[in-house]
Amino acid sequence: MSALIITHSHADGTLIDGTARGDGSGEVLKAHRWRWSRNLGSWYIPQSRDRRAKQAQITTTAAALRAAGFTVEVDIDDDYRTTAEVEADKIARQQGRVDALGAKAERKAGAAESAWAADQAAHDALPEGGEPIKVGHSSEARHRRAVEKSWSTLGKAVGAEREAAAARGRADAAAKTTDHRYAPVTVARRIDKLTAELRRFERDRDGYSRTLHTNAQTGQKYVETHEPATGSYRDRVLAEIEHTADELAYWEGVRAAQIAEGVVTIYSREVVVVGDLISYAGHHHRVLKVNAKSVTIGSIVGGSWTDRVPYSEIRGLRDADGHVVRIVDGARVIDTATAA
Repeated sequence: MSALIITHSHADGTLIDGTARGDGSGEVLKAHRWRWSRNLGSWYIPQSRDRRAKQAQITTTAAALRAAGFTVEVDIDDDYRTTAEVEADKIARQQGRVDALGAKAERKAGAAESAWAADQAAHDALPEGGEPIKVGHSSEARHRRAVEKSWSTLGKAVGAEREAAAARGRADAAAKTTDHRYAPVTVARRIDKLTAELRRFERDRDGYSRTLHTNAQTGQKYVETHEPATGSYRDRVLAEIEHTADELAYWEGVRAAQIAEGVVTIYSREVVVVGDLISYAGHHHRVLKVNAKSVTIGSIVGGSWTDRVPYSEIRGLRDADGHVVRIVDGARVIDTATAA
């Protein structure tokens, strides 16, 4: 049997080289959740690009292949790429997908047009005026064939039209993927998530303690203490801190550019006051309380409880009288000329 090489890098993900059709490796790889890619011409582990190697899955796969008689080598490069490189690569790959789906949609549209032309030709071949089939007449067989062909071409045309519509829908959806990824709300949520992740890694690096429970009678606190990370785990944590900080800096740069371009308006407790109306989820909601990172509003589904809306989710602001509130140089400016 041939020698197989399992490789992992953040640019390419986890791949395996040296397999051949019918050599028995496919069954083993499929059983260990690998997939075949016609584009790559290789088996791969799904969702492995720009992520740390799935060591357990790689190890069990290599062991199963060796048990099946293969010689297996493993080569892992687990160094992160910069976020700028990752995003540029994603955008380029997505554009390639958009182009491919657009071309497919055009082919399907052309096929549908041809199918409808064939249907019209078959329909035109039928006797005029909806003449019934003359049973026993010399024209019966010809007439029946014409009817069957008309129905057949109609079915093919309808099917081709559906395929063309589906292909165009996929192409249109793919064209919007990058825009959705860089939508202001999405970027703001990603920054919040990365900020929390960075704090968590820093706590692991430095160690921390937390109070699990306080005895109501004695006042004694039960504290859980975590020592600073050490050894190989500390190396892993430091690498994650560096990577997460790079991601955070990239997306903060994206948001800063959106703010500079006027795409994003920054709302905060300095510019939102109790009684204001915020635009959220397609409706205006009265602000009941102003918090550090959010505002409190009445329940958006009804009831006596309340909901919290992060400032980054606010899509517009009006004062208590309904006048538009604009944010100019970080200050609240009420546009009294707007209709209440």
